[in-house]
Amino acid sequence: MKIAVLGANGRLAHAVAKAFLAHGHEVVAVTRSGRCDGLSGRVEYRAADAMDRAQVIAATMGVDMIFNGLNPPYDKWEGVVLPMAGNVMAAAKQNGAVHLFIGNVYNYGKEIGLAASEDTPFSATTDKARTRIDMEALFRQSTAEGVKTIILRAGDFYGTDKVGTWLDLMIATKIAKGSFSWPGPYDLPHAFAYLPDLADAFVRLAERADELPMFSQFNFEGHTLTGEDFVRAAERAAGKKLARKRVSWALLNVVGLFSPVVREVVKMNYLWFTPHSLSGRKLEAFLGKVESTPADEAIAQSLADHGFVAPPMARAA
Repeated sequence: MKIAVLGANGRLAHAVAKAFLAHGHEVVAVTRSGRCDGLSGRVEYRAADAMDRAQVIAATMGVDMIFNGLNPPYDKWEGVVLPMAGNVMAAAKQNGAVHLFIGNVYNYGKEIGLAASEDTPFSATTDKARTRIDMEALFRQSTAEGVKTIILRAGDFYGTDKVGTWLDLMIATKIAKGSFSWPGPYDLPHAFAYLPDLADAFVRLAERADELPMFSQFNFEGHTLTGEDFVRAAERAAGKKLARKRVSWALLNVVGLFSPVVREVVKMNYLWFTPHSLSGRKLEAFLGKVESTPADEAIAQSLADHGFVAPPMARAA
């Protein structure tokens, strides 16, 4: 198949593009600049401003699928996210393409708990939850215009050498100095998604899109890890004991007075103080076995990708 990957320079979108190419599909990498590094195979590069409907429609001409990896700056969601979503729906309708979308756990609100499923009620207890719920409602409404949407919902991303996750920005930055930082209590389970595994699941869903209804959603279980689980895996990868530190939310609150992005991050910190996980039963029932790299291996590779520890092969030698 031929798939347009919107926001192909982003963390997940780039991983998805690589996964589709690895499975023998053709990729149209769509970015604002028309440039995207690190892809090889049957790939074409196109430029589009996601806020310009005509450009999005033109950039997705001739494709069978559209992967929606658009991710506006964290502090710019208001007035941007929903118009972008509308432009993607218009492009999917105009070009007769199936729409693939990455969902997240925000929709469940502050009531999120363990083993959240596709049937767990949404709760708009934050501004970002409300935005995501409204966006997915738009996707559902667009089925009446012939646009098929497949949503795969996942927890916090990690993996690959792309920057911008909790792992490379906060958690692992001081491993070389012998310490590890965690944003919440070390004993609470937290939902994570290793990007190569998540990208593979998107490819497998896309390959069976004809079997799905006009609107479908699945949860990607990924890795449910406590801070202690994560730090122990990091210690094994680093080959040394790490001091357990805590991210200072009080300091981030102060920083947030001057940084709109940090201010928005602080608003969502409840996820580090609320035990939560995703149930992948529906996805497994549809796909069969879902690719899941062992957490220790995924964490070690992710740390190596960012240069925090030696690559696994080097450690083995």
